[in-house]
Amino acid sequence: MRIATGLPRKVLWMTSLALAALVTGCGAASAPKAASPSTTAVVALPVQVQPSWWFPVISSADYGDSNFQMNVMMYVPLIHISRTDGIDYQRSLAQSVTYNAAGTRYVITLNKKWHWSNGRPVTAKDVVFTWDILKAASTGAANLPWGYGGAGSGGVPTRWTSVEAQGPDTVVVTLNTPSNPNWFIHNGLAQIVPVPASVWNKDPKNMTAELKYILSVANSPQQAVYHVVDGPYQFDQMRPNDFWSFTPNLGYDGHKSTLHKVVFQYQSSAATEFLGLRKGIIDVGYLPTSEWKARKQLTSDRMTTPYQFGFTFLQPDYNAKAPGGLGPVFQKLYVRQALEMGIDQPAMIQAFFHNQGVTENDPIPSEPRTVFYDRHLSQLIYPFNPQAGKALLEKHGWRMNDGVMEKKGVKLSFTLLYVSGSSSAANIVQLVKQDWAAEGVQISLQPGPFDQVLSTAQQSDPQKWDMAFWGTSSWTYEPDYYPTGGSFYLSGAGANQGGYDSPAMNQLIIHSYAPGSPQQIQTALNAYLSYTAHQLPVLFLPYTPTVNEHADDIHGTVSTYNPITTFLYPNLWTVSPQ
Repeated sequence: MRIATGLPRKVLWMTSLALAALVTGCGAASAPKAASPSTTAVVALPVQVQPSWWFPVISSADYGDSNFQMNVMMYVPLIHISRTDGIDYQRSLAQSVTYNAAGTRYVITLNKKWHWSNGRPVTAKDVVFTWDILKAASTGAANLPWGYGGAGSGGVPTRWTSVEAQGPDTVVVTLNTPSNPNWFIHNGLAQIVPVPASVWNKDPKNMTAELKYILSVANSPQQAVYHVVDGPYQFDQMRPNDFWSFTPNLGYDGHKSTLHKVVFQYQSSAATEFLGLRKGIIDVGYLPTSEWKARKQLTSDRMTTPYQFGFTFLQPDYNAKAPGGLGPVFQKLYVRQALEMGIDQPAMIQAFFHNQGVTENDPIPSEPRTVFYDRHLSQLIYPFNPQAGKALLEKHGWRMNDGVMEKKGVKLSFTLLYVSGSSSAANIVQLVKQDWAAEGVQISLQPGPFDQVLSTAQQSDPQKWDMAFWGTSSWTYEPDYYPTGGSFYLSGAGANQGGYDSPAMNQLIIHSYAPGSPQQIQTALNAYLSYTAHQLPVLFLPYTPTVNEHADDIHGTVSTYNPITTFLYPNLWTVSPQ
């Protein structure tokens, strides 16, 4: 999952309505406009979210949408995913991908038009070098300086046997297992966003040293290594907790930007972001749910409500070291069922999202409707019923003690971490707290900035947390564009923040990677979805659209917005003269 920051991932994490996509955010609008305001676009980041990792192989602790968006500004992906979840080779480094009948050998031919900003061509060596970094950061070794957040998705790294350059424009990838080519191209090859090996390869014989070097500069975009790019923009300047700006890469071989500058503005609160929209300081942002009734004050903006391809959830910590001994408790299906029965999805949609949203059972949303959606899962499997949830706990030996369920000295009392700065997120966890109390589940609410919640809720130190909420939506499908659970439900996956471990789930996920007829492939995916819906590896929340706002004089934000990748492409925007 890339967590969605507005949002595990994606981590993970995006936001809707209140934390709306990467198009959203809120904060002190102090970023500088360019000398000519008509050629500058100021984009609001999600609430209390800021970029923290600039290298396009992103660590698990920084696996959020804002970081992905920064990469898109500077680097061209090997595979560009279209708005319909297809492949757009015009915007990919790859000109074509061919494969054998078994789906074990893939020949990637690079488009010769692409060059780095220093004039050198993008070559197969750059692709292989980036894969080597991605592979090294995905091994799970204890001595790694950092781990890759996409490990597990697309068969990374265990299914990949070799990645070899055959000449300057050809890369051959060999897998050890027959694979569904559609899955592998979407979830495997699409993870590779090459960097120039001639700039980044500091020690060809020591990948650990390379990873340490990347870690040392990962949050320092001013470093010289980031000056050589092949994407539409180059990094310009920054002020932490304030803004990050970009200027066009004049050597870009795609659609060149007509904007002279793009500024991503940090947002401290939803109210401040709304004020920035109203005053015209922010050109592209979102409408906070707390300001829904005031939306008519944005007289110079246009509102759109797209659904991103993702879902929203609460993440339990399944680790035995979780505080209070609750990891093994969360591993019990009946406990998760009781907790899900205490989540009032229809009430949340009505009260907090102005009836904008859909109830969810599983990781494939009903909106946007895609070919992956299983209509058999359209009705809630565990509808809101706290009385039934309480009875289920009592059936398994839990007893109420001073308002809290207790069994063998373990209490259903824990802390829920959640992203601060969003009234929607705060309202959701407050309602959950109230309804769970009726079941004898007592929670303490602990808000924090997105980056802090994401870095805390990890298996690297499971003793720090019990449950986490990254906002709405919590996960969007990038780079796992083919929506299996390999990124976050597979045992040991890079974005498996909760440490979920189920041999049955592993088998279903791996089976969904297999080649076959279209019906066989869809049947395998539906089996995984049904198991997930019933087993509740996470606790599902309603899914809501993003409520995006853009200034009237900014054109192209709607037509070029990609709900699958959730990325913005400012190089495709235009600005009306003032």
